[in-house]
Amino acid sequence: HIATFAMYESEETRLRLDQEARDRMAAHMQAVEEAEASGSTGDRGAWKWKIRQRIWDYMEENDIAANPRPVHHRIPNFVQSELTAKQVAALPEFQSAKWVKVNPDSPQAEVRATVLRSGKMLLVPQPRLRTGFFSLLDPQKIPPEKYRYACTQAGVVEYGQPIDLDADIKVDMVIISSVAVNPANGARLGKGEGFAELEYGMLRLMGAMDDDTPVVSCIHDCQLVDDIPAEKLLCHDVPVDIICTPSQTIRVPRILPKPKGIYWEKLSPQKLGSILILQKLKAKLEREAGQPLPSGPDEILPPTAKRDKGKGKGGKSGKGPKGTRKTGNSQERKGQGKVKGKGRGQDQGGKGSKGDCVEGKNSQTGPRDPPRRRWQPKS
Repeated sequence: HIATFAMYESEETRLRLDQEARDRMAAHMQAVEEAEASGSTGDRGAWKWKIRQRIWDYMEENDIAANPRPVHHRIPNFVQSELTAKQVAALPEFQSAKWVKVNPDSPQAEVRATVLRSGKMLLVPQPRLRTGFFSLLDPQKIPPEKYRYACTQAGVVEYGQPIDLDADIKVDMVIISSVAVNPANGARLGKGEGFAELEYGMLRLMGAMDDDTPVVSCIHDCQLVDDIPAEKLLCHDVPVDIICTPSQTIRVPRILPKPKGIYWEKLSPQKLGSILILQKLKAKLEREAGQPLPSGPDEILPPTAKRDKGKGKGGKSGKGPKGTRKTGNSQERKGQGKVKGKGRGQDQGGKGSKGDCVEGKNSQTGPRDPPRRRWQPKS
């Protein structure tokens, strides 16, 4: 959710919460694997949870994580996340955009503020789509000194204008959150709740964007992976076109097709039952079609992140075992020296596939960036 401030907590408390999060993670992974094996839920991506766990564990163990911590079951915040906003601001696609959709998670707080400072209309999803769809923030209606506050949960309530599925809007860029991204094909993993895919699908149904609308993800360098294969992704999975980290911008070849809307046959009854706007949308489409829409297999919903209530405000950077704070660059050098990649390289040859998706385009976005150093979390 949108972070209004970071809470300070003792190292003892942080470690306890981290262990509790890891225990919940292990229990969920076991439940997903057992459900898949029994055939009660279909393929719900047990393999994805192993990658998420690897990333979350690595960020915590190497003090890359930033508040709110622990980062398990979250879009992980990280040290120097604000530098990704500078990478976004330098993109020609961003400079020409008028309407930008940005996810409401902590590491993208500065990205949201950058959108407003650049005079662009900002679209922010309601957290977990609990109370509605999107909020629209118009920089012309917000005092400049309030831009940063306007990007918090309280600020969106105060300055945002709620919009619904009937709104006539045109989104020029989508900035999407991720836990891991494969730069070879643009395949990404979120935190496992599917909200980014649902938000994207609803915007496509509205006609607010198309295949050519650039999708950008802002992550730490350690979240770059090479083991998200194209053939294991499903129709609703959203690939990214551009990756912005604190140290680099990566343009991804357009190998994977993008979703065209909501794939009701993939949407579980549990997920549908938790999102009111989706229930309303499905009921409306069923009335118009005069017949029921399909429903997906059951799903074991993942646990949400938990944390103790803090007693005050703290800094943004992760707190180390002895109270030290590592910068992103020094941590990167340390990670590159210790962590070995999987040896799969940057193979980008051939045409990618995406599960049972058959539609979509396969085109290059242009010349690739110069060769870059990769930082892979350990298995």
